[in-house]
Amino acid sequence: MALTILKGTVVSAPALGKLDVTERGYLIAEEGRITGVFPVLPERYAGAHAEDFGDALILQAPADLHLHAPQYPMMGMGMDLPLLDWLNTYAFPTEARFADPDYAREVYRRLARDLIAGGTTRVCMFSSLHRQATLILMEELERAGVTGYVGKVNMDRNGGPNLQETTEESMAETLRWLEECRDFRHIRPMATPRFTPSCTDELMAFLGRLAAERDLPIQSHLSENTAEGAWVRRLHPDCGQYWETYAKYGLWNERTVMAHCVWCDGWERQAMKDAGVTAVHCPDSNQNLCSGAAPVRVMLREGVKVALGTDVAGGDTLSMLDAAASAIRASKARRVMDSWETDFLTAAEAWYLATSAGAAFFGERPGFAPGNELHALALDDGKLLQPHPLTPEERLERCLYVRQPGAVRAVWSAGRRVFTAKD
Repeated sequence: MALTILKGTVVSAPALGKLDVTERGYLIAEEGRITGVFPVLPERYAGAHAEDFGDALILQAPADLHLHAPQYPMMGMGMDLPLLDWLNTYAFPTEARFADPDYAREVYRRLARDLIAGGTTRVCMFSSLHRQATLILMEELERAGVTGYVGKVNMDRNGGPNLQETTEESMAETLRWLEECRDFRHIRPMATPRFTPSCTDELMAFLGRLAAERDLPIQSHLSENTAEGAWVRRLHPDCGQYWETYAKYGLWNERTVMAHCVWCDGWERQAMKDAGVTAVHCPDSNQNLCSGAAPVRVMLREGVKVALGTDVAGGDTLSMLDAAASAIRASKARRVMDSWETDFLTAAEAWYLATSAGAAFFGERPGFAPGNELHALALDDGKLLQPHPLTPEERLERCLYVRQPGAVRAVWSAGRRVFTAKD
């Protein structure tokens, strides 16, 4: 029997705003699945090897539900431009380079390793429109130990030079890609219309049918920017709201993730709740590209499912710890915008969104629930100065805000140890 026993200060997020803490506790998994968290080692495991991380935090590994793999080389560039100008000036030309498989291999190998080294083990990720590069991305993620979904981007209009397919090419390449990625175990395909302005009605209808026939999850963008929203209304005058441009083609259901959702009004949020769509909050990107501050507290209060994403490279970091801190900051800005009527996020709430809320999209229960796959990291914050003895809750909060190179000591993904820090 494959047995994993981790000893340390075990902290998990079983509910929004709640942390379960077991100091000097044991997180145990059998055959890659969690059996429980225990304050003392159960008798049935007596004599088994326990990996002792001392006072280090044993945390859930985060899930990043929105990032663009081919934009990784351009992180931190063009941050003085709004979304649509940034896409045309930086993102689209960078993505066009992934027609070169050798370049794709170089970038994606680095990306996969950096994700795991930072503790991120689950993703919903955009590739580019290039079939071969998308397969390379899936190979490198699987090799590194990342799990989740990758989408070959579909875009048959408004892509610019060297980054646009014909409708027929997009359909054919997507079908070929789906056949070629059947053997991946931990990285699976996801239907990915880039966003409504990038896809003709014919292509959107094809993707909706394909998602239904192949039981594919779906990812795209929604109400990120006011100029984008106005563009969508011009392209689809028959639709009263942005979300309807997805719903009318069968791309709007409980297996759909929509990034940003900054400008979703009450009607759009209700449509998300009714369909079970997950909103992916990307606070770094929303601030960097001046898109706005998403009404996360309102969405949570209304029962919309919300998770977090880095949105590399609108976002400037792969770290989901940073993303959680950014979500707190954005919620404070939103509180001011809402005339102080909405509460900002706490550290415990932000960590829940970065971990349990994202894991729910993959069918997992919150926290370190028995039966969940083991996705965990050991984080040693012992090099930080302390003003006084800190509680585990205080330590977690500080880990969200203070960057600590090398603090992640080990990572487990889908029950497998996939990273060990070098001393």
